[in-house]
Amino acid sequence: MIQNLHDVIQLIESDWCNKRVLVVGDVMLDRYIWGQVERISPEAPVPVVHVAQHSQRPGGAANVAMNVAGLGAKAILFGFSGNDDAGNALEDSLRAAGVVPHLTRVSSHPTTTKLRILSGKQQMLRLDTEQSTGYPREACDSLIAAVEAALAEADAVVLSDYAKGCLSEEICQRVIAAARSREIPLLVDPKQLNFTRYRGATTICPNLKELSAVVGISMKEPEALLSAGQSLVPQLGLACLTATLSEKGIAVLTEESRWIAPAVARQVFDVSGAGDTVIATLALALASRLKMETGVQLANIAAGVVVGKVGTVPVTRNELLTSLTPEIELSTEEKVLTRESLQVRVSAWRSSGQSIVFTNGCFDLLHVGHISLLEEARRAGDRLIVGINSDDSVRGLKGPTRPVVHERNRGRILAALAAVDAVIVFDEPTPLRLITDLKPDVLVKGGDYSEDTIVGAAEVRSWGGRIKIVPTVEGFSTTKLIAKAATGEDQALLDVKTTAF
Repeated sequence: MIQNLHDVIQLIESDWCNKRVLVVGDVMLDRYIWGQVERISPEAPVPVVHVAQHSQRPGGAANVAMNVAGLGAKAILFGFSGNDDAGNALEDSLRAAGVVPHLTRVSSHPTTTKLRILSGKQQMLRLDTEQSTGYPREACDSLIAAVEAALAEADAVVLSDYAKGCLSEEICQRVIAAARSREIPLLVDPKQLNFTRYRGATTICPNLKELSAVVGISMKEPEALLSAGQSLVPQLGLACLTATLSEKGIAVLTEESRWIAPAVARQVFDVSGAGDTVIATLALALASRLKMETGVQLANIAAGVVVGKVGTVPVTRNELLTSLTPEIELSTEEKVLTRESLQVRVSAWRSSGQSIVFTNGCFDLLHVGHISLLEEARRAGDRLIVGINSDDSVRGLKGPTRPVVHERNRGRILAALAAVDAVIVFDEPTPLRLITDLKPDVLVKGGDYSEDTIVGAAEVRSWGGRIKIVPTVEGFSTTKLIAKAATGEDQALLDVKTTAF
């Protein structure tokens, strides 16, 4: 369970869009040829791939930036690319995804490109185009100057090292020093056999294989390996070392302690790009001043999303929120939302193919009639949103003695019901504006309404939605409950035949 879940959800839904993350490192273009294998070539014992489609995506450090942008933040990318078609295609893809590319073009080097050939979901072959020798002095100076200028408005920095020549020791140390002087968290995804070029970073995020290669201890000795990782923290002047442990999760190592966040169980199709997702999510968590442990938990959840995809594909904010749904459903506070947060939540539900149901009312004193309505409404779709009139709105409809229960408490009580996925308070006499903003797939009301008298019915039908009328449960009403409480007469509810509203 993520601690301070309410604050975390608010950050994801509202605050991350204001964060700026600089990503510096080895950018690549990942190209794919998708097809099917139906026979072996007569020319050689190799499969023949019948090509069905081509695709391409930003990779390497560019995929880290894609993950940052996908999570809703501002991603500014720095690196080297060639003066070639692949460099143009990379920049076009980045801009289309909302990433701001500051790529220094270098004529002597091609844009690093990986071409993967797949049959179904199985990778058959990979062809790499790259030149990993050092970049010209003037290109390095230009990159450093651009990064240092952008640091003034940065909330976090990621050094994404794929050992393709961008992150020399000088570039690493210049960027790390500049970030430290501004107290900006800096995270490193390493590929070097020596971590000294990353000294002074906030954290370095190796996987087990990378950590094993650096400290010279076998992956078969996890205790000794993690202990060696802890010893690197003071040696390199880190706040901590964050090691990804594959199916075992992510370990946060300090000089004197270690903490492991278990991995989120998912079906794994492709682990490529998972490390990019981890460091992007963790960078946003630290940019928001969340605890490292909380950031690691979020990173684990985000990584669990991308390993279920084929190829290098970034996570999105909607996917992260959807993956947090089990924890959200255990907290009533996370179900009572503002309009802005609700629209983000609805977008996340729709992105996963879920249908939206809406109903509304005062729900002043919750009773069996309300419960019946809400359960029937929930059966009409995948997610149920309940709009409740604010206290001022209720007074305008019911008189000065109502409501009996404050709007905040009415919202929390409704949110505690398993049938309810979200609650929102509205001030208007009717929920029409709310309905038009949310565009539910199904609009539900109680049995004393007809479609002609339901507010928003025409609008819902206009975008292809439908109206559902739920029969009322006779014998229950808030008005009679209040009368019973006032008079103490048990008989007051026996002859009531009214609606749930």
